[in-house]
Parts: sequence; C-alpha cells; structure tokens
Amino acid sequence: MKILIFGAGDYYERYKKWLAQEEILALMDNSPQKQGTEVDGIKVMSPKEAVELPYEKIVILSFYVKEMKRQLIGLKVEEKDILHFYDLHDFLKGRKPVYPADISERARQICGDPDKKKETILLLSTDMLRVGGPAKVLFSAGKMLMKNGYPVVFASMLDGELRHEIEDAGIPVIVDANLQVDTMEEISWIQGFGLLICNTINFYVFLSKRDCNVPVVWWLHDSAFFYGGVNADRLRSIPQDRLKIVSVGSVPGKAMHELAPQFEIEELLYGTKDKESAERRDLHLKVCFAVIGYVEKRKGQDILIRAIRQLPEHIREGLQVYIIGKDTSAMASDIRQEIEHMPEVIMTGALDTEEFDKIFDRMDVLVCPSREDPMPAAVTEAMRSGIPAVISDAVGTAGYIRDGAEGWLFRNEDAGELAEKIKWCVEHKDQIEQTGRNARIVYEKYFSMEAFEHRLMNLIKNQI
Repeated sequence: MKILIFGAGDYYERYKKWLAQEEILALMDNSPQKQGTEVDGIKVMSPKEAVELPYEKIVILSFYVKEMKRQLIGLKVEEKDILHFYDLHDFLKGRKPVYPADISERARQICGDPDKKKETILLLSTDMLRVGGPAKVLFSAGKMLMKNGYPVVFASMLDGELRHEIEDAGIPVIVDANLQVDTMEEISWIQGFGLLICNTINFYVFLSKRDCNVPVVWWLHDSAFFYGGVNADRLRSIPQDRLKIVSVGSVPGKAMHELAPQFEIEELLYGTKDKESAERRDLHLKVCFAVIGYVEKRKGQDILIRAIRQLPEHIREGLQVYIIGKDTSAMASDIRQEIEHMPEVIMTGALDTEEFDKIFDRMDVLVCPSREDPMPAAVTEAMRSGIPAVISDAVGTAGYIRDGAEGWLFRNEDAGELAEKIKWCVEHKDQIEQTGRNARIVYEKYFSMEAFEHRLMNLIKNQI
C-alpha cells in the first residue's frame, strides 16, 4: 500500500518495522531542520508538500495525534485515510511481518513448565529504557514482588539498557515486538501465567482480546496527551472480568474515564528508593531553580521562560535557572533563541549522571510547569532530597502538597502566577529549607518504598 508516515522521531523508530513492507512515499515532519533530509533512505517532507503525493493512507507515528490529525484535515486529507500506530493491529491483519520473541533461557524454562508458569507474575512494559518512569517503576515492582516470594518474568515491547539491570536482579526477560500490535489472545507464550501486570495505556489493544481466566492488573501512568490515538469503542470493549485498573494518582484515571467512564479505577502510587542526600548548602546570593524533563510543550518550559520575563530586574538578578533535559524539539530551538539575552537561564541539554547530580545538589527549588503530568519522578526525587517544588495544578503531585506548606502551586499555564511563586521564593529564601523538610515528609508518607510495598502487596494478594 502507498503510505505517508507522519513523524520521524522516537515513535517512528519504535514502529517503522511494521511498515517496512509498504510503499512509503515520504516521511512528514513539521521540523524545518528535518525537511529535505532523508531517514532510512526516505525523503522527509513538510505535510503540505507530502499530501500532494498519490498516497492511500497516512500513518501517524507520534503521540501528538490530535494536533497532527487536525493539521492533516486542514490540508484536505479525509479522516478515514488517517491511521495511528494503535490502528496497526487491524491495518496489518493477514499480512503482518513475523518477529520471533527473544526469550531468555530462564524465561524459556518457566514458559515450558505449566506449574511454574502458573505461579509466576508476568510484568509487561513498553520498553526497557532507563530514561522515563514507567519501565523503571515496573522493574522496582518486580524486585519488590521477588522480595515477597513471588517469581516474576519481565517482558517488553523493546529492548533497552535497563535489561542488564533487570537480569542482574535475577529477573528473566522476554523481548517481543509483537506486543506492540497483537492482542493477548494472539501471543502464544503469554498463555498460562498466573497474573499479568501491564504498564501504561499502550496495552489497550493487547487487552482488547484477552483470556479472562488470567487476572490482569493494568497500571496507568499516562496523562491525557497519551490517549489521543485511542479508539474509545475498542477501549470500552475490554472485558472487565478479573481486570483491576490502577492509576498513578488522579491524572491517568481521569484521562481514562473521559473515554471509558464505566471502568472502576483505584490509586497505586509508585515508590522511589531513598538515598543519602547531599548536605543542603546554605543559600547564597542566588536562589537556584531547575526544571527537569524533555523540552516540549507538554512539559511547559516555555511557561517558565514567560514567567521569568515578567519578574522585576532585581529578582532576576537573585536567581539562577537550569533547564535540564533532551533539547532536540522545535520548542527547544525557540527557547534557546529566547534565552540568548537571559543570562540567569542556562539550558544544559541531556546530562550524564555525574553532571546531573552536581546541579541537583545545588538546586534549591524545583519547578514543574507541565501542562499535564501524572506523577513526575523529578518532583518525587526532589521531595525525597528535601527540595521543595513549584508545580502546576495540572501535575498529579499537586494533590499531595499544600500551597505554601510542602511546596507551591500555580494555575496551569498561568505564567504570571508562576512568576509570583518564584518571586516569593527569592524574597523569602530563608523559608525554603523548612518547606523542603515538609516536602520530605510527603515523600515518606506517600512515595517511599515502604509505602509502595504496603500498597502493592495488598493489591497482589487481592488479585491472586
């Protein structure tokens, strides 16, 4: 089939193998830097230019599906000709490439013994990347289950650097790309496990056809942004027998209920391992703020820049701001230009562990200006270290802190209100340390490994 692919980034790399047998006329991308280049020998074009080609379908390989769909419809593309990677299950029916699963020797032994398999919990992840939260959190749950006597196997759609840590922890690993597009019924090696724990909304197609004799815990970590390509009818058709849906705070649960209000959803917060914090330094002349995460619209770094611009000059002279995270997006390019004459703002890009720790240990206040964010690890890790945060009320963590007590809250996208919180911190820097101590108490109560273990083990005992 003659197709166009919209998106030449991370999700193109994840899903391109499923479309290799199609006639790919072009890749589309909105980045002027990518347009005119080639990826995998395929020309990258602007959407306006590419839709003039004689395509049959356009496949969106990105989570920015709502915006991309609107853009394509504005270019006179018919909605019926636009697909998302969640639609690949039906699009490839009867002609799907075959990718054998990479099953480690220990996992193969378990899969070959029905009695062992029935006693084993299967953890299902979208990837095994060290960056991002869900894979690391699922790995943490796996170690906790093993500690409590439950054998586990970790299976992933994609391989990654976290695999070595998982195997070193004694957890057998399976990598099966078919988890990206197949349903549970269609993957033979999955049948017979005692319990499945699926991570993130990405498994909704997988769960749409499932063996209801096997209990499933579906652990949601995603904000509304990630539900854009979900087919609501298919989601609502997922059998609810022996299915337990849990959510990292209120944000993922709310996003799910927008599409499938009939699902019952409970809360399951993750835990973050405690560590010995660096001695908190005395505040010097400048208060050090940092925002951590991929530089993109959802994370809201542009809101922080607007807030800083609204501050009086004497306040700007009293602060230092670090923007830490991968900075390859179009928004990152815009911010880089904007801060050329803002010496108080430093954009670091992605950092290795040693460089990151140096800034983290200097940080007095974390800023989380996200437009939507379920339960960002950066905020949790800051609270663990006694560092308070200024966060948007669209961030899940906002439900666990009181404004001015354990941190500071501002209305989503309100740069003026964010500016006021930053100004307060600079003018009352002697109170930051106490706010950080209060934030540490929140970590201990809700996000410590002890709290997580208590919640997780109660959940598992009720499901098995």
